[in-house]
Amino acid sequence: MRAALGVASECAPLVKTGGLADVVGALPAAMRPHGWHLRTLLPGYPGVLGADSTARVVAREDDLFGGPAQVLAAEANGLDLLVLDAPHLYARTGSPYLDADGRDWPDNDLRFAALGWMAARIAAGALPDWQPDVVHLHDWQAGFAAVYCREMGARAGTLMTIHNIAFHGLTSARQRAALRLPAAGFSPEGFEFYGQISALKAGLIWSDRISTVSPTYAYELTTPEFGMGLDGVIRARADALSGILNGADLDVWNPATDPAIRNFTTPRGKATNRAQLAAEFGITPGEGPLCAVISRLSEQKGLDLLLDALPRLLDRGGSLVLLGSGDRALEEAWRRAADGSDRVGARIGYDEALSHRMYAGADAVLVPSRFEPCGLTQLYAQRYGAIPLVALTGGLADTVIPANEAALRAGAATGVQFHPVTAQGLGFALDRLCDLYAERKTWGRMQRNAMHAEVGWDASARQYATLYDALAAQG
Repeated sequence: MRAALGVASECAPLVKTGGLADVVGALPAAMRPHGWHLRTLLPGYPGVLGADSTARVVAREDDLFGGPAQVLAAEANGLDLLVLDAPHLYARTGSPYLDADGRDWPDNDLRFAALGWMAARIAAGALPDWQPDVVHLHDWQAGFAAVYCREMGARAGTLMTIHNIAFHGLTSARQRAALRLPAAGFSPEGFEFYGQISALKAGLIWSDRISTVSPTYAYELTTPEFGMGLDGVIRARADALSGILNGADLDVWNPATDPAIRNFTTPRGKATNRAQLAAEFGITPGEGPLCAVISRLSEQKGLDLLLDALPRLLDRGGSLVLLGSGDRALEEAWRRAADGSDRVGARIGYDEALSHRMYAGADAVLVPSRFEPCGLTQLYAQRYGAIPLVALTGGLADTVIPANEAALRAGAATGVQFHPVTAQGLGFALDRLCDLYAERKTWGRMQRNAMHAEVGWDASARQYATLYDALAAQG
């Protein structure tokens, strides 16, 4: 079995702020049937260090960006982990990225450069009995690893996966030497980005291959509208770019065995969960669909548009429950919306078990994102027979079969898509959703289609394995 090293800032279920963690947590099991043993290198946050009391030291570093560090080999939740124990960088409570006031930790550049540095040391042979053939880097937090691998002469092939290009990992040019980056790399052809250093750009330039999390998003990244200033880099490396959809962990997201809900295997089993969900949020559903939003609260996610379109849903007898946190103004706006209607409920924060109950009880799940690299929400929704209503962008376009006339006649529809991504466009889509909900036979067919849709990792893991195989062959 060939060896690969995954490098990421979070990994479910140990530490999670979003979908990145779900992907990093699911890939090792998904790659195993394809002949790849994937170990995952994570920062030694307190919660990660406490996951395995039998962890052993496998490597040390006397000066890792300001202090000593060690790498621990550990196992937790079926994951083979390498944990970077560096208390001066990671012994902090709360978010992996933010302080108690919601601001970025001022040394995030050093914290995640350290992760990349140790990844490169491991790729170059720092562990006595294990060396990867491939190093798989996830988002900007792992970007510098590609540079360090090249500088250290590591033979492993490198793959950089973009989960969300909106986050670049920018830092001052004055940090170049402190980050142990080569002087020659600070140029428009290297990691320089409008006078600053971009960790993501470093990964895109120095990695052997690039992937992102859906075919449509791969195309979108080559355009100024979606490329966030890096579209030229992506176009220049188009021959190295692949778009591979994320998948859902079908063991975790299984309505037949889910311990957080009243288990069910057909749409009829949803009724009890629906009633319990409404009671939990303290709402009184109308005659229309009970909709759910499970999301980071941000303009990217289109939740300001949903506030504008919400009266349209309520006028049609719909109701809505929301779980999420993020932008403070949006949090307050959604609190006010919930206070103003007995058919709207909002919980600010995140609760994994509650999210499962929401998928199980909702008739529909709304994902009105302005851009969405892949999205996992719509995959989980389909698994639980909750019809996804999504914007026509990124992975949402690739994973939901829209209920247009052709798809309905073919009996293939699994959801509703809308474009343009405006409040008016969303309003029309909510009308469409309510019309479909009123056609009980059509709605039931869509639910059954959704619950049987192929949303797991099998097909995507095969594509990753092909990439890994090619990278290993060139090493």
